[in-house]
Amino acid sequence: MLWMRNFLLFFCGLSCFSQAVGQEVLPQENFDIKTLRHIARTRTETQHRVFRTISDANNYVNIGVPIGLFAAGAISDDKTMRQNAVYIGTSTAITAVVNYGLKQIFKRARPFRKYNNFVAVTQASGYSFPSGHTSSAFSTAVSLSQSYPKWYVIAPSLVWSSSVAYSRMYLGVHYPSDIAAGALLGSGLTTGIHMLRK
Repeated sequence: MLWMRNFLLFFCGLSCFSQAVGQEVLPQENFDIKTLRHIARTRTETQHRVFRTISDANNYVNIGVPIGLFAAGAISDDKTMRQNAVYIGTSTAITAVVNYGLKQIFKRARPFRKYNNFVAVTQASGYSFPSGHTSSAFSTAVSLSQSYPKWYVIAPSLVWSSSVAYSRMYLGVHYPSDIAAGALLGSGLTTGIHMLRK
């Protein structure tokens, strides 16, 4: 089937990309860390608060969107809305599981652990690649946009997921390549599930 071939090609590409960026031996100054250092030079206290709030709110949004949709569907007796809620919640949950598995495979250290002279705004546990916040944010955004393909749903969804992605770099807990892989993972898995659903 066409969707399965594309799905496998996506994961093969992600795997090759992961091996290229996720297995550095020496802490060299590459594009990833140079980008984070550039972002760090622009930090302000106001931005600290804004991006911490966005990052912290991500999990609540990922849980709240499907629950809110399901509740609204139950109240209005809207079967399609309830089905969309299950699709969104399932997509985000599957993305989270796959993301966790990839982190355990690649075991990439977070920027502030690898580069002792790089200061993060906040600390985070676990591994860096791929970004879990980014993958879940894009999973929720893409599945919501696919369920309700209107500009007033798509635009805010993509602005939100992109803001979450940038916040993780701003806070110093993820490299740009972690973010790119997380966005691809969340979008790719969700699209695959959407095709299966059809």
